[in-house]
Amino acid sequence: MERMTERKPPAAAAFHYAGHGPNASTGVAICHGFTGSPLSMLPWAEYLAGQGFAVTVPLLPGHGTSWHDLATTRWQDWYRAFEQSYLDLAATTESCFVAGLSMGGAVALRLASLHDVPGVVLVNPGLSFYDRRVKYVGALKYVMRTTDPIVEDSPAPELIEDSDYSKTPLQSVHELKKLFRSATRGLNQVKAPALVFKSSVDGVIPPSSVDTIRKHIDSARLKVVTLPHSGHVATLDVDAPTIFEESAAFFRRHANHRVASESS
Repeated sequence: MERMTERKPPAAAAFHYAGHGPNASTGVAICHGFTGSPLSMLPWAEYLAGQGFAVTVPLLPGHGTSWHDLATTRWQDWYRAFEQSYLDLAATTESCFVAGLSMGGAVALRLASLHDVPGVVLVNPGLSFYDRRVKYVGALKYVMRTTDPIVEDSPAPELIEDSDYSKTPLQSVHELKKLFRSATRGLNQVKAPALVFKSSVDGVIPPSSVDTIRKHIDSARLKVVTLPHSGHVATLDVDAPTIFEESAAFFRRHANHRVASESS
């Protein structure tokens, strides 16, 4: 099986689409991952837009530029930017879902714990780390400014963008840790249906993140789909069509269910 074709977009810009046809009243707010940008979500967003959904993928503060900018932001900045994007889309649609990759999954979960969303879709959601040194990152950030980014053995092809994340600020890793903790604490408030995609071999986020979701989420409708042929950024990898098709079906099904429930 072949991976998705690499493309070279001009910039890490936010993505917005107003929707068309029968699905235009259904919104999907998608959050990209840590040190990433909307470009990693672009094929997914374009697929959903092609199906007529209203879609937004904001560029989070500190992302799409350089690690120097990332180091000046806090996890609340990332969350609030996504929340505002969701609220803007929700104001123009009848149902507005949230979705996210990696750190974006944590952001989406936190939002779902605070807002009445019709459903949540997560791709390799992050709530925990492989590196045990993260336990001490609050102290390490004062003696070690940056670390090398995590690189998978067989990563998905990267989208070429004009940004520099050749280093990862430990200050930002500490913020990421705090975001994961906040999202985890809110899981018992997430009551919406949830669809989770998890790669069999993910060198960035450990399986314990999905285990935590299984154990603590309050939703009675949780489905976990294994992606056998993809790495961490699965939206750009071999199993991407599975993510695109199954998420679109999930959005249609639960948007219709909500409309039916509200009219009965």
